[in-house]
Amino acid sequence: MSEPTAGLVLEITLRTLAVCGIALAIALLLGLPVGIWLGRRRFAGRRLLVSTVNAGMGAPPVVVGLVVALLLWRSGPLGALGLMYRPEAMVLAQVLIALPLVVGITLASVGALDEDWELQVRTLGTPAPWRLWLLVREIRLGLLAAVIAALGGILSEVGAVMMVGGNLEGETRVLTTAILMYTQMGEFESAIALATVLLGLMLVLAGVLTAVQQGGRS
Repeated sequence: MSEPTAGLVLEITLRTLAVCGIALAIALLLGLPVGIWLGRRRFAGRRLLVSTVNAGMGAPPVVVGLVVALLLWRSGPLGALGLMYRPEAMVLAQVLIALPLVVGITLASVGALDEDWELQVRTLGTPAPWRLWLLVREIRLGLLAAVIAALGGILSEVGAVMMVGGNLEGETRVLTTAILMYTQMGEFESAIALATVLLGLMLVLAGVLTAVQQGGRS
């Protein structure tokens, strides 16, 4: 197999960014409200939910891939959708990997606030929407940490996306699965080239998010 051309590397990189970007956006859209809600509310069964979130944060990605594969397989409950070995399946797997991280870190950020914080805000007569905005501002560094953790978790993932995406050329091949493929074939120069692109991508994205985080801290 020939070495990947610049055009092929660009195609794989853009697909990686698209899949990870969509998965991250969905995980944030679902996870941030849930994490804030769990952090602010006390109710029966909350401890079980928090334990489930904590367990999900450490769940092996390959198990997540297996769950998604069972759901999307032809004989599975969602098999009629025909999403197996498609980018949509990869997005679903990455959402399930990132979601517990977003919820857990957001929950921890809300829980780190002073116990009297919301009472003080309520005492000032602040309307509910404004209280939520103030809360988000108060925990913004934690929210950025959630974004960084989720992005790192899905951008570096290979097992789950390989299981549900299949590493199909021109369709579902992303940087991590391409690196694994070239390594297994013994084409280490190609694997190293793609690994360099992946590491550079992670460093740039992490650097931007860290700069925003440190700027917010100052």
